[in-house]
Amino acid sequence: MIRNGLVAIVAATAFSHTATAADLTETPPPAPVVEATPDFVWTGGYVGLQGGGGWLNSDLSAPGGSTSEDFNGGLLGAFAGFNYQQGDWVYGVEGDVNYNWNDKTLDIFGTSAEVGTDVSGSVRGRVGRVVNDKALLYGAGGWTVTRGFVDVPGASKEKETFNGWTIGAGVDYSFTDSVFGRAEYRYNDYGDKDVNGVNVDIDQHQFTIGVGVKF
Repeated sequence: MIRNGLVAIVAATAFSHTATAADLTETPPPAPVVEATPDFVWTGGYVGLQGGGGWLNSDLSAPGGSTSEDFNGGLLGAFAGFNYQQGDWVYGVEGDVNYNWNDKTLDIFGTSAEVGTDVSGSVRGRVGRVVNDKALLYGAGGWTVTRGFVDVPGASKEKETFNGWTIGAGVDYSFTDSVFGRAEYRYNDYGDKDVNGVNVDIDQHQFTIGVGVKF
């Protein structure tokens, strides 16, 4: 009886060692794949403020002759838009409104007048690509508008709205999960209009920096 008990104990011990060795040689299951989450996702609406400079050129033509004048000055405005991110690509639409300080006094064919533009704005489509999760390099283009004026002493101040097209490029850079900065260049072609008998054809280069909040 004792002998049979010893044989059973030895057999159980040997089986236990064999099972343990088999467990040790099994290949562990693969670790789950965890996809990296971008530091900043551009999808969503946003608003912001911007400021900078505008370099506007105006070609003036009238029966008495023609001339070209530059109207340079600062601008300040606000923008709002919506982005949709798909992979590294971002698509969106944006609108902005600005006020320009660029008027000056001119002698227009023998008449002294204050000439310039004031309010401007645009609606543009945007396409961009994300770089290093933080920076969005983009191009944008669409419709733009500005209001020009000619103020002649002793006469009513005449204002005209100029419509045209705009194209530009820039970079948005995320500082936090909701705050980003911006630097942008834009070319605006506002077309031409007759103002007080003078044909005015204007275009503008502008550079702005801004800060926005995504929500």
